[in-house]
Amino acid sequence: MEQELVAAKENIDNLLSKIPQLKKAIHQKIIGQEEVIDQLIIGLIASGHVLLEGVPGLAKTLMVKTLAESLRLDFNRIQFTPDLMPSDILGTEIIQSDASGNKFLEFMKGPVFTNIILADEINRTPPKTQAALLELMQEYAVTYAGKKYQLDKPFFLLATQNPIEQSGTFPLPEAQVDRFLLFVKVDYPSAAEEEQILNLTTGVVSDEITPVLSGAEIIQMQKLCREVSIAPDLVSQVSKLVRNTRPDQTTSDNIKAYVDWGAGPRAGQSLILAAKAHALLRGRYAVVPDDLKSVIYPVLRHRLILNFKASSENVRVDDIISQLQLN
Repeated sequence: MEQELVAAKENIDNLLSKIPQLKKAIHQKIIGQEEVIDQLIIGLIASGHVLLEGVPGLAKTLMVKTLAESLRLDFNRIQFTPDLMPSDILGTEIIQSDASGNKFLEFMKGPVFTNIILADEINRTPPKTQAALLELMQEYAVTYAGKKYQLDKPFFLLATQNPIEQSGTFPLPEAQVDRFLLFVKVDYPSAAEEEQILNLTTGVVSDEITPVLSGAEIIQMQKLCREVSIAPDLVSQVSKLVRNTRPDQTTSDNIKAYVDWGAGPRAGQSLILAAKAHALLRGRYAVVPDDLKSVIYPVLRHRLILNFKASSENVRVDDIISQLQLN
């Protein structure tokens, strides 16, 4: 029994030792953006999807592609455009013939049947195509012509969107936005990082990245994430915090004044899972308050719907989140 426990601990320690290796591999092509990279890895470990937002030229697409290169997983990029149809991403049935000449319909799987999907500029495609992602994001399956097709695991969807140039875009519906574990803001690099980027990207191309984690190891890590412990009092604090975002249940005057709709129970689930993944990133097997505080912004910022008064007074959702307290 003792030998089994020792072997299990060695296996866990070996898995966790690969997280710094994964970050190092990503940094072969990505300069800075430490917090963003941490949040991408948190999404992966917590079995959640991630929405990235930033102005053009901040390497959002390159970041996702580099993460994919660092993993021994299949990867597809889908460029979302106004003319993209659901069948273009999910797949469609085509007529085939057998050796006897009999015709039959066969489902040809679309690009979503992979391990990692980059939905590039997801808000450029109409709601009908956006909605085609709802089932696969929640149930990891695609239903076509009454038949359900399971996606391979691990499955990780990362989407990007541009906060400017809103002409010709289609904002994601709240039901779909809520299915993203994290909403990550990608900001400009520092002066030193920008200089490093210029040197790196205008010289000799760097070597190929050696994959760090396999699909089986990622699934192990996702299971381990759920086994990370969290004290009952922290769970209670998460519940109170989420309920405090709702105008009809809060004691905050600002939330009553500026928030139309607060976060639902999925926000609490996401906050705990993301905190557990954050704990693993720091080599811990139990959640502490700092883990929750580190993920509160990306977990909540897409789950609070502000009203017109907030818009007119230039109150941002991050301003509201900053007023929420964990004891």
